[in-house]
Amino acid sequence: MGVVTKRSSMTFFSDPASHYSHRVRIVLAEKGVTVDVVDVDPDNPPEELSDLNPYNALPTLVDRDLVLYEPNIMMEYLDERFPHPPLLPVYPVARANSRLMIHRIQKDWCGLVDQILAQPNAKASDAARKELRESLLATAPLFGEMPYFLSEEFTIVDCCIGPILWRLPALGIELSEKQAKPLVKYMERLFQREGFKASLSDIEEDIRS
Repeated sequence: MGVVTKRSSMTFFSDPASHYSHRVRIVLAEKGVTVDVVDVDPDNPPEELSDLNPYNALPTLVDRDLVLYEPNIMMEYLDERFPHPPLLPVYPVARANSRLMIHRIQKDWCGLVDQILAQPNAKASDAARKELRESLLATAPLFGEMPYFLSEEFTIVDCCIGPILWRLPALGIELSEKQAKPLVKYMERLFQREGFKASLSDIEEDIRS
């Protein structure tokens, strides 16, 4: 590893098209963190990134001498480093449930999203698109129980769900209000949050423009 230059401020190396980078940008925006967001082309990463991250991967968060390169760890670190507003519940059982929901999103949805975006026209992606759409429709009633996902308050779980839902047009998935009213209403609430709007990269803004 090369010599890493110490930074005086927080820097976030972000893939402007990635839902994994997006979830961290939402946390940064919701917390109002002063951060230098560096948009990186994942196919042409700067040499500096390989010095910081042994996997030369995105996203990467640098806070003084600390370098993090796993998005869920970044989100929890930011929630502890900047405790207001809190994005994880205070009580252990509720915190564990939030972490379990993030794990389920990762297992049930993220792999399908990655497959579709990597090869949108492939036959296997058609199957993934169908599976993801059916899973979202099956989950839709849960989004009507509380203002946010199984919570009265916006949480770190919403930070993981939001980037996926925002990308539905790019994934070739359409959900009508008739089919999934609670989920559609949830999306409207989520996308109107100032933090969510502030988190969007130029590429992400173009998805729904």
